[in-house]
Amino acid sequence: MGKIIAIANQKGGVGKTTTAMNLAASLAILEYKTLVIDADPQANTTSGLGHNPKEINSSIYECMVDGIEVKDIILSTEIENLDLVPSHIDLVGAEVEMINMDNREEKMKEVIQPIKDSYDFIVIDCSPSLGLITINALTAANSVIIPVQCEYFALEGLGKLLNTIKIIQTRLNPSLEIEGILLTMYDVRLRLSNQVVDEVKIHFKNMVFETIIPRNVRLSEAPSFGMPAIAFDADGKGAIAYLNLAGEIAKKNGLQKVSN
Repeated sequence: MGKIIAIANQKGGVGKTTTAMNLAASLAILEYKTLVIDADPQANTTSGLGHNPKEINSSIYECMVDGIEVKDIILSTEIENLDLVPSHIDLVGAEVEMINMDNREEKMKEVIQPIKDSYDFIVIDCSPSLGLITINALTAANSVIIPVQCEYFALEGLGKLLNTIKIIQTRLNPSLEIEGILLTMYDVRLRLSNQVVDEVKIHFKNMVFETIIPRNVRLSEAPSFGMPAIAFDADGKGAIAYLNLAGEIAKKNGLQKVSN
């Protein structure tokens, strides 16, 4: 059975999409069969993995709202072992359309159920909100990764997210765990970055991943070429960091198929 990991933080610009794309690609490079689900209406993961959202006929939206089977919309990518469930701008309207549905918080879980045994990992890229689509992702997931940028106000809003996770654990998904807090956009030259690292580790201790994602130009450039960093610049610091993160997660979950 595949491990379902949501990447969530209601703050924008913390590296959710970068993490979803590059973690999924790195897990695939380590020979784990991986699916990434783009659950953000901006569809940046979809375009970042080489597919034009404007040319997508069916997306996660149609699966959740219209009942289309997810196996019929899965797209391949240029990375072996990596598949994609795309998003589309229409997902913006899904929360309104789902408001009167029965079990509306569990629509994504229902969508994923038939295919979860086909993958080692399923990674969900959430939108920067705590709305119904993100709640769906957290209800479907086994665990959540919380990206936190190494910048001022890094911990702002984190309490609200953790409270939402507690509510979901209580009411919708008792088995939901925090996979870890991921420090992103780290600049070794800045005292502030180091202060944020220390502060987050003091607050959250062993919940923080050992791997820290650096601020890296190649990480930022790769999506514009429709590929993850590991395909764009495999020797870059950003690509190596996400490969290390994938290895850390695989080890944490007792999967030793490939040594890192």
